[in-house]
Amino acid sequence: MSRDFSRRRLLATGAGVALGGAAAVSASTVPAAANTPSPSSGSRLREETRSLDELYAAAVAEGGKLVLYQGGDVDGQAAGVRAAFADRFPDIDLTVVVDYSKYHDVRVDNQLATGTLVPDVVQLQTLQDFTRWKREGKLLPYKPAGFSKVHNGFKDPDGAWTALMVIGFSFMYGIEAAGAHAPKTPLDLVDPRWKGQIASSYPHDDDAVLYLFSLYQRTYGWDWVAKFAAQQPQFARGSHTPGLAVNGKQKAIGVGGSGSVVSTSTVTKWVAPEGHPFMAWGQRAAVLKQAANPTAGKLYLNWALSEERQKGSFNGWSVRTDVTPSPGLKPVWENPDAHVDGFPGFMEDRAAIERLKQTFALYFGEVKGDPSPGWLGLHPGR
Repeated sequence: MSRDFSRRRLLATGAGVALGGAAAVSASTVPAAANTPSPSSGSRLREETRSLDELYAAAVAEGGKLVLYQGGDVDGQAAGVRAAFADRFPDIDLTVVVDYSKYHDVRVDNQLATGTLVPDVVQLQTLQDFTRWKREGKLLPYKPAGFSKVHNGFKDPDGAWTALMVIGFSFMYGIEAAGAHAPKTPLDLVDPRWKGQIASSYPHDDDAVLYLFSLYQRTYGWDWVAKFAAQQPQFARGSHTPGLAVNGKQKAIGVGGSGSVVSTSTVTKWVAPEGHPFMAWGQRAAVLKQAANPTAGKLYLNWALSEERQKGSFNGWSVRTDVTPSPGLKPVWENPDAHVDGFPGFMEDRAAIERLKQTFALYFGEVKGDPSPGWLGLHPGR
């Protein structure tokens, strides 16, 4: 089967192939203009000049509260942020609510529509929401200190949003379980020796995992997808689940989870294969224009973007151009295998994403199970 599906060829083929192929191609070829907001007065905004201590004092005077809606899989993923922020700013009452970004975004939309907004800051994987919210005037234009040093692809030129961290998705394996046969590229994942030994996030439940699988499909063809399905992978909701399965020695391989190539773990190895696709993106954050605690929101952005926090990145990558990556790494935007520039455009084409989700459902079955953060309702954090 061909590994390259052009739109013209797809239109000439059967509807079943076109359904999946068109989604994979059109979602990856959204014009760059979709991610390039037109210049406005926001381009003339000055970067924040107040120190963290000055912003801290202003945030305490404002009321000393901050609510963050953070995209993620389980509440414990916010433990590090809660502890570090409380240590640095003990007089700020920080509430972090972790949920799938695709639930947080519509939750925020509903709260805005009903006049019941809870969060001050949103930090989500759903990149397309930030461009939409900017068009709708829902974000507070703001440039935290260090904004000029953020990679251009990781910030809105008008200051509507900025990425605060780099996240990468790929595959991983148990060092002991894989042994001498450890997979080096995604092609190795369909080796029959791994049948029944793979855990994976559902690609049709998480858009970042979906993009990863779309890269695999475009690179290796739909035959690879069929062979992967024949491996009888254990699918679960939440991008943390592959790591849980591998770390717990339930499975030898995990697909569709985050990790670090500079990790010193002796249990699990996360792979960013050279010459083969993985995916990475800048997790965007913004202060909402109707936020009850905008100064505290600004404090959070400045703190998260500070050199100290950026140098402490768990995976060695920073969103800032003036922070040197960990030894052995180059800036993630200089790695073509990471497809950093492709994910924002992919996220903008929602119709293509829905077609692709349904195509993967044909191969892997429907998504099953409750969301891993639980059901949080309309106003968590209130």
